[in-house]
Amino acid sequence: MLLYQIALTLIPGIGDINAKRLVAYCGGVEAVFTERKRALLKIPGIGEATVNSLVSHNAFPRAEQEAEFINKYGIQHYFYLDHTYPMRLKQCIDSPLMLYYKGNADLNQQRIVSIVGTRRATDYGKRMCHELIEGLVSSGVLIASGLAYGIDTAAHKAALDLGLSTVAVLGHGLDRIYPQLNKPLAGRMVHQGGLLTEFLSESNPDRENFPKRNRIVAGIADATIVIEAGVKGGALITADIANSYNRDVFAIPGRVGDEFSAGCNNLIRTNRAALVQSAMDVKYIMNWDVSTTSAVPAQRELFISLTPDEEKLLVILKQQGDCGIDTLCQETQLTPTKVASALLNLEFEGIIKCLPGKVFRLL
Repeated sequence: MLLYQIALTLIPGIGDINAKRLVAYCGGVEAVFTERKRALLKIPGIGEATVNSLVSHNAFPRAEQEAEFINKYGIQHYFYLDHTYPMRLKQCIDSPLMLYYKGNADLNQQRIVSIVGTRRATDYGKRMCHELIEGLVSSGVLIASGLAYGIDTAAHKAALDLGLSTVAVLGHGLDRIYPQLNKPLAGRMVHQGGLLTEFLSESNPDRENFPKRNRIVAGIADATIVIEAGVKGGALITADIANSYNRDVFAIPGRVGDEFSAGCNNLIRTNRAALVQSAMDVKYIMNWDVSTTSAVPAQRELFISLTPDEEKLLVILKQQGDCGIDTLCQETQLTPTKVASALLNLEFEGIIKCLPGKVFRLL
């Protein structure tokens, strides 16, 4: 099975979205490689060029090579249909077909925050980064970033020093570290977090890889925080992607005219990011660290008929308290569409309330 999964990512011109469409229509990843050309051409969105590429491929030798690398170095691999695949990413239409991971952090942890920013971070940016993460320690978050110089590096270091897990999303394979100077930092993260990538070994850190890397940084987290960014750059790309995924985006403001705060200030000015000055602002907007002992009143349960899906959601909310939609999907094993529908019905009935940060609470 692993060979077919890897091989599908190697077929030129297919991409993640079409690959998922092929798997869905063919009934499995192995079936994609055995399906007749005539049947493949009938799949919506799959053109003749894609089918020709699929039937004439020679991807299995390279897939076998990668499987050997995975086994040799104990690398975890996640196909997008696996239950271990990060739930938040699974909800993103262009999420990677395959992920490769070396580490011990839970990629489905209850609270994940991505922190991004300029590679030329100032002392102010580094200080704000450390203070922000320090304030999030009590929330037990996992910190994700991209292992680049500047704010990324500051975020990973602060998380490690403060006892939090931190995951770096790489723009290359797991057989190397870029930038090279961050190799000791990456080594620490394997034991207190992890390294995550969609790229095979021997993949170079090419320029075009980093925008692809950024969609994972945005999609794996509940919220993305931008700390120092110029008018252009990868941090702003990540923020835009997070907005497209309907995730919360925050930005630390800076002085007017400061080149390293121009991007953050513009995100706030154009309502693409909420202004935050401290971790308290993030926790308030995300509704974290707010305890509740509320439960559904017994009288209400006597008169309202609940569907099995709604009952599953209420059990989770009773047991765990306030929960985000990602957690509810993971715990109930229901699709996001079913969860959203059931939550809407419960909200109409006055049983639950939707809080800031897309968190739901029993009334």
